[in-house]
Amino acid sequence: MTTVSSSSPNPNPSFLSPHMSSPPPPSSPPSSPQTLIPPDPVSDPEPDSAPPLSSLSHPTAAPQPPNPNPNPPVAPARAPNLLHLSFNQDHGCFAAGTDSGFRIYNCDPFREIFRRDFEEGGVAVVEMLFRCNIVALVGGGPRPQYPLNKVMIWDDHQSRCIGELSFRSEVKSVKLRRDRIVVVLLQKILVYNFADLKLLHQIETILNPKGLCAVSQNSGQMVLVCPGLQKGQVRVEHYASKRTKFIMAHDSRIACFALSQDGRFLATASSKGTLVRVFNTLDGSLLQEVRRGADRAEIYSLAFSPTAQWLAVSSDKGTVHVFSLKVDSGSLVSERYSASEPLGSSSSSMISSLSFMKGVLPRYFSSEWSVAQFRLHENLQYLVAFGHQKNTIVILGMDGSFYRCQFDPATGGEMTQLEYYNFLKPEETF
Repeated sequence: MTTVSSSSPNPNPSFLSPHMSSPPPPSSPPSSPQTLIPPDPVSDPEPDSAPPLSSLSHPTAAPQPPNPNPNPPVAPARAPNLLHLSFNQDHGCFAAGTDSGFRIYNCDPFREIFRRDFEEGGVAVVEMLFRCNIVALVGGGPRPQYPLNKVMIWDDHQSRCIGELSFRSEVKSVKLRRDRIVVVLLQKILVYNFADLKLLHQIETILNPKGLCAVSQNSGQMVLVCPGLQKGQVRVEHYASKRTKFIMAHDSRIACFALSQDGRFLATASSKGTLVRVFNTLDGSLLQEVRRGADRAEIYSLAFSPTAQWLAVSSDKGTVHVFSLKVDSGSLVSERYSASEPLGSSSSSMISSLSFMKGVLPRYFSSEWSVAQFRLHENLQYLVAFGHQKNTIVILGMDGSFYRCQFDPATGGEMTQLEYYNFLKPEETF
């Protein structure tokens, strides 16, 4: 069921748009309780549990001298718990959903753009639409701000929700284009027209608890990728040509995938987490295979560079890898590992020097390894993207960490850390 509430009163008169320098004029009191609670205008509010000062004095106590400090220090604000992190479509911003609201940050230079703090109201999905005023929200956490089965369309210019999409089951994720809203449920994906919220397409999938889905951003050339109906299968929808392509990407279940910005290339990883494969989305051909490592790992994030020259990978092993891609050459993996290829012909390919023994030794020794690496904490979820500066990586951690690193495409090796912030700490200044 889809409902649009374009004429409902503004539930958040104190929420400032990044384009506004002052709050909107107050409106008449609403006749029903507000759904969202405006933020306290005081930067460091008194704890709610603190009793009035008058209640602390005993009736027989001697008169006390005047308080020389009428504004005593208060306990610092609690850092919220992160429920969600996501980049916007061009990786220039990112959104954080917490157990008490959501925040929007700029990546370069790093700074907080705005936040909306609710009173113990959690937001588990925050999907931006580039840098415009529209944000899709889904509640979550111990005390969800919105029902788990609804997508709320928030208009920052109007400082209110302008529409909602309701479902019979929990929403796992949301993807936005300028012309489409894609909602991911446990075993179904629904595509809506953005202008009127009309349902355009439904796709049945295998169980998809992570809400895996990727959408290209080229106007008029929408490509959507989602899990298929079989383990290890991905489904590619080309809406311009009305073609559907199924790719058996892995033997085990799909753990993560990513589309290039133009929708031409697809990177996939399975639950084993040792190999990452790059496919042509048009014909489903395997273009390249790279190795993250030898032992199993959970792949958290994959990201193409804007030109699809590089691929970044993060996992629970605590290392972010950058691989060199040669997808435009169109050569298959078997051709790439041919014995005729000169060893060490390109430092960026990083093919093992034991590749000439591939007929004797396991395939592990002829795998294509990463060009550059950055070491982080193990068993912590990190999200990666390529920065707008040349050869830079932006890394977001579920502990509130923000890293900007730089890699050398010629020599490879360990990346150089350029910046670090903890964007959840109240005392952190940007």
